[in-house]
Amino acid sequence: MNTQDRFAQLEPALLEEINTHGIIKTFAMGDVIMRTGQYIKSTVLILEGMVKISRNDDEGSEFLMYYLQPGEACAISIICASKAETSQITATAMEDTTVLMIPIGFMDTWMSKYKSWYYFVLETYRSRFEELLVVIDNVAFRNMDERLQFYLKRHTAASQSNIIALSHQQIAEELNSSREVISRLLKKMEQRGMLKLHRNSIELLIS
Repeated sequence: MNTQDRFAQLEPALLEEINTHGIIKTFAMGDVIMRTGQYIKSTVLILEGMVKISRNDDEGSEFLMYYLQPGEACAISIICASKAETSQITATAMEDTTVLMIPIGFMDTWMSKYKSWYYFVLETYRSRFEELLVVIDNVAFRNMDERLQFYLKRHTAASQSNIIALSHQQIAEELNSSREVISRLLKKMEQRGMLKLHRNSIELLIS
């Protein structure tokens, strides 16, 4: 995958440097790309696939923050790499995924050398911050049935498919709920014609 296809907003000279110094890595669905507590030595750019960014506690509970798609970068990896800090999140491949790893040493140089990289980083921070505000609003001000609907719509938008290949248990873990509650709410949504429950997937019928 040519980086020009995914990051056309970046200057040609910068794209040339990215292609020269970037390291392409592939991950299978379910692979962990970045773990909580891991030192981050590279910024992650998404070329193909979809990546879930989540927050995990000491007991293994997970909270979904946002998804990353092709043409996007992980804001957390940029921050942690630039400051040589450990990651506070976990990044997981939701499907077969290809990423470009940019070594930490180029971060500061490119910020001052290339305006397109400077604006790309700012836009990455802005868009992730806005996504987190939406998540916070949903957690703070909505009931679980509304949160579940928001979650399903968000997942289908990120994957560009109305088929959600997740178990009820997986959804419950990401929403900090129980499988029984999620299964009951999904059944109610099916009765209302909002979705169809299949053996190993959920088909969302609303947009």
